[in-house]
Amino acid sequence: MTQKILCVIPVRGGSKGVPGKNARPLAGKPLLTWSIEQALAATANLEVIVSTDDEALAEIARQAGASVPFMRPAELAQDATQTEPVIEHAIAHCTAEGRRPDAVMLLQATSPVRLPDTLDRAVQQFLETGVDSLVGVVPQTPFFWHPAAPGETSATAEYDPAHRPLRQDLRATDYFYRETGSLYLTRTEIYEREHNRIGGKVGLFVMDEAEGIDIDTLVDLRIAEQVLGDLHGIANGEFV
Repeated sequence: MTQKILCVIPVRGGSKGVPGKNARPLAGKPLLTWSIEQALAATANLEVIVSTDDEALAEIARQAGASVPFMRPAELAQDATQTEPVIEHAIAHCTAEGRRPDAVMLLQATSPVRLPDTLDRAVQQFLETGVDSLVGVVPQTPFFWHPAAPGETSATAEYDPAHRPLRQDLRATDYFYRETGSLYLTRTEIYEREHNRIGGKVGLFVMDEAEGIDIDTLVDLRIAEQVLGDLHGIANGEFV
């Protein structure tokens, strides 16, 4: 049976680290537009909506082809607002209109770098593995250290420094996997029951290292622009 997947891209007008970042031009288009276009380009049947409290962002979303079926209430657009209530608000809206989704794909606009097949691969993995939630991650080598604990004198490693492995000898199980924040795919009942984007049987969706960019600072913005330019053949904001 075909799964109804709601794709929600939450953006709000306020931003502390990079003011107005969701509307800022990035490699020739507003930051928000990248995630919308990626979702609309997927071959999976996604209902793509943007949840925002900001009319300027809503207009950017509409121009990019996304639906903005409501304006997000102010109490869900505060600095301390968690993402889960925002997604649950979108689920409730669609359910009230008779379109309760089977699952929700959450895309963070602040992670604009995704490869052309990423969203379709995520949906395929989600459906084939039968997990309840899928978390986008990028692999990290195990060369991590912890500072010395209180009362101890030495820092400790997550690997054996006396037998440091060569990177090319590392197996998939030797790696750590960092949550990117870019993509989550979750069964609707997990939100309804656990009020969390992650719950039940969890799967890891391994993304390319370039897709791990999360824009919190102006430096992140410049890095994302460079990577998007490399991926899409863009120079100084123009396609080449």
